[in-house]
Amino acid sequence: MVELRFEQAHDFVKGHVPYVYGEVLVENIKIGKIVNAVALRGEVKVYHYSDYKERFEELDEILVERNGAKRHAMERYPIEGVRYQKDMAILKLKGVNDRNAAEALKDCDVYITEADLRELPEDTFYVRDLIGCRVINDGSGAETAEEIGTITDVLQNSAQDIYQIKTKSGKEVLIPAVGEFVKEINIGEKTVKVSLIPGFLDGAVEV
Repeated sequence: MVELRFEQAHDFVKGHVPYVYGEVLVENIKIGKIVNAVALRGEVKVYHYSDYKERFEELDEILVERNGAKRHAMERYPIEGVRYQKDMAILKLKGVNDRNAAEALKDCDVYITEADLRELPEDTFYVRDLIGCRVINDGSGAETAEEIGTITDVLQNSAQDIYQIKTKSGKEVLIPAVGEFVKEINIGEKTVKVSLIPGFLDGAVEV
């Protein structure tokens, strides 16, 4: 039985954007949005998609997608300072030295690269890696393993994480991400093996 833990809180993946850096295609991970300028020294206020705001203290730089910029065009900003206002991160970025420069970044999305993602403990997974995994049921009563669909989202607003799965018939089913149901996760093969009781999939709904 696997112990299931899902890492989205520390690097809250709201979306990812590929861009070309030199000759290499790099995957960018959206981690927040600049919502306002702060004071007069060029600091920016960042709404972060995380319950671990100290994440910014571990970063040397961020990528900012400038408003009106060519699609996927990013600008790198080294982080010179980090402080907090309640749940907001206040960043001092190199080269942003007055309020006008800070206000020019308002409403811009903030990204990191895949290289900046934290290394996860064993049996812990980024939600971004789970989405798209094929779900295979070899539960009790099943004569052979059967692919039932793919994970489209991981819902995290309840006491336990829940897989949202689009079945091969186009319906939607929710499976609690607990060891009772989920038996094996192989990110390399993009498969999740589950063991569902007979009749569980009868609860699938049209979407």
